[in-house]
Amino acid sequence: MSKLSRVMRHSNNLLRLPSRHSGPRRLMSIIPKIGDNRVHGGKRPIRIMEVSPRDGLQNESKILPVELKLDLIRRLFESKLRAIEVGSFVSPKWVPQMSSTSEIVSDPSLRGFRGKDQTVRFSCLIPNPKGFETLRSVQNSSGELIDGATVDEIAIFASATESFSRANLNCTISESLKRMDRVVEQAKERRIRVRGYVSCVFGCPYQGKVDPRQALSVSRELLSMGCYEVSISDTIGVGVPSQVEECLNLFSRSDISLERLGIHCHDTFGTALANVLEAVRLGVQTVDSSVGGIGGCPYSPGATGNVATEDVVYALELSGYSTGLLNLATDEDYDHVKLFKELEPLVDVGNWINSQLNRTNSSRVGRAIMARKQRLKE
Repeated sequence: MSKLSRVMRHSNNLLRLPSRHSGPRRLMSIIPKIGDNRVHGGKRPIRIMEVSPRDGLQNESKILPVELKLDLIRRLFESKLRAIEVGSFVSPKWVPQMSSTSEIVSDPSLRGFRGKDQTVRFSCLIPNPKGFETLRSVQNSSGELIDGATVDEIAIFASATESFSRANLNCTISESLKRMDRVVEQAKERRIRVRGYVSCVFGCPYQGKVDPRQALSVSRELLSMGCYEVSISDTIGVGVPSQVEECLNLFSRSDISLERLGIHCHDTFGTALANVLEAVRLGVQTVDSSVGGIGGCPYSPGATGNVATEDVVYALELSGYSTGLLNLATDEDYDHVKLFKELEPLVDVGNWINSQLNRTNSSRVGRAIMARKQRLKE
C-alpha cells in the first residue's frame, strides 16, 4: 500500500472526535506516518495559488463590500498564503462582483503586506487588452506600475473547446489567443509575470468529453507566448484521476515540463482532491484552491465550488509535500494537537468567509476541526 493510501485510509480515524474519557495518547497512536516526497533531503515544495477573492467570490449574487474583500485578503496573508488572486478586470456587466477590483488593487493595505513579506504575489485575471489597460490606469495613478506595484502578476485564459470559448469569450480559440498575445507582450514590457489558464480541460458543458490534445495545443500556445505557468482547469468539476493521468502523460510525452503546470479543480462530483493528488504525484508544482471551498460554476448547477485549501494542505502535508503553510516533520509520527493547531488559522478563514456568505463550509478538514474545537469546549 502506498504512503498516500495509508494517509487516506486513516484520515477518518484521525479526525474522529474523542470521547470524554479518551485522552490524547490514544489518538496520537493512529496518526498516519507522514509520507516521504523529499527532494535533495527536503520535502518537495508545492505552491498554493489561493483563488478565493476572485474565483471564490465571482459567482456570489450579493455584491460584497470592498472592506470585506480586503479583510479576506488580509486573513489569507496572515495564514501564510503567499500567492493570492485578488480579483479580475472583467466587464462589470457580466461579473458585477468584480467591479471593485480597481479599488482593491489600489488599496494601500496590499502594499503594506508586500512591505511585511516581499515574497507575496498578488495577481489579477485579465480577460482581454481592455482589462490590462484598466490595470495600467489604476497602477499608473499610484505611480507604482513596475517597482513596488501592488499587482505584479496577471492571469490570462483560453478554452480547450471552441463551444466554451464562443460562449464565455464570444470568439474562437484562435481569436482569443491573438488577443492574449497582445496582453502578454505589454505585460512583459512592464516586467509583470503572466500565468495562463486553460478552461474545460476534462469536460465541457456544451460538447461533453474533451480530447486532451486540445488542452495540449492551447497550453503550448500560452507557454510559447510567455506564460511562466499554465493551470489546467476542470472548470465544471467532472474530471477523474485517470483523465488527469492521461492528460499529463500526454504533456510529458510532448516535452512540456509538468513543473510548468498548475492544476485547478472544481468539486462538483467530489473528485477534486483526488485529481489534485494525482497531478502532484505526476509532477505538477502548483495547486489552485479556495478557502472553505467557496466558489461555483454557472455552467454546473449544484457545483460545490473550488477544491478547499484546507483539504489540499492537509492531504499534501501528510503525504510528505511542503506547502509552506505548516511546519510538519518528516519520517516521524506527528503530534495531532500541534497538527490541528497549525491548521486552525486557515480553517478559521474558511469558516469566517462562509459565514459571511451564509454558506455551509465545504471543506471537510474545516468542518472536522471546527467540530473538534467545539467538542473540546464542552
